[in-house]
Amino acid sequence: MKWRKLGKVFDPTEHRLPNNCESFAQSPQAIVLEDRVRVYFSSREKEGNGPMFLSRVLYVDFAKDMINILAISPQEVLPLGELGTFDEHGIFPFSPVRVGNQIYAYTCGWSRRVSVPVETATGLAISEDNGNSFTRIGPGPVLGSSLKEAMLVGDSFVLPIDDKFYMWYIYGEKWKPATSTEPPARIYKIGFAQSKNGIQWEKEEGRSVIGDVLGPDECQALPTVIRLGGMFHMYFCFREATDFRRDPDRGYRLGYAYSQNGLDWVRDDNLGGLEKSDSGWDSEMMCYPHVFQLDEQVYMLYNGNEFGRQGFGLAKLESMNNA
Repeated sequence: MKWRKLGKVFDPTEHRLPNNCESFAQSPQAIVLEDRVRVYFSSREKEGNGPMFLSRVLYVDFAKDMINILAISPQEVLPLGELGTFDEHGIFPFSPVRVGNQIYAYTCGWSRRVSVPVETATGLAISEDNGNSFTRIGPGPVLGSSLKEAMLVGDSFVLPIDDKFYMWYIYGEKWKPATSTEPPARIYKIGFAQSKNGIQWEKEEGRSVIGDVLGPDECQALPTVIRLGGMFHMYFCFREATDFRRDPDRGYRLGYAYSQNGLDWVRDDNLGGLEKSDSGWDSEMMCYPHVFQLDEQVYMLYNGNEFGRQGFGLAKLESMNNA
């Protein structure tokens, strides 16, 4: 895969965002509309005067040149969950897919814990107005912890295939206890589920579909999958479990895998074609990729340094060889 970086295309600090959001445009994910490309992202609202944040979903509309900004959402597209629910403290990421005349959005809801910082699960909200607003199908998740996946289910990416829905998502394997220098560290891997209706899901519980390259404590996040040239292609981000905030060599970078059937994957990050820049906004980190097709072109949205604090960028697929 050969990509050409087009640079950072959206910086939240340069725009007036709703809901008192001032920074972060994390996990940009696109849906192509008739006259524009809508990119949903999660921004952060500081809670009171304390250090905690609430992640809220907004969007920015691009012209189909993916340069000119047409509009920014006047308010969040989905309010946070009610007291005690799985998405009370944030929604990140927010992954849209068109299903007939509706847009389904698979959400990752965040709720705070005491012994560890967070628990997550996957929810579903549906838009009847072409993606301007969404309504939950219910207050709970459609995919959450289970017998062999006890924690941290989320980052779900869904692709309709024939008469089924395929989902690639992450699940937590364990939390590592806090140390004198590190808070509790979570380990998570990419799993797979199928559904006939996009609501009830059957997981292959506890089966990591992507092999590790950093060892058993490798953390894998935010899979995105596209079918090109008769193959499935997956991008995701991965990092070390600890010291990733201070050491760029241990932080997120992009991984790549390919598959003939979407179920069994061959990982080869060297074929992915995108690496951190030598300098600038994506020189220390690349994370939260999203690959999508626009007319005859294929693009990737992704975040850079500081987990997307200063926005997201774009790359364009120039060429590819069948793996």
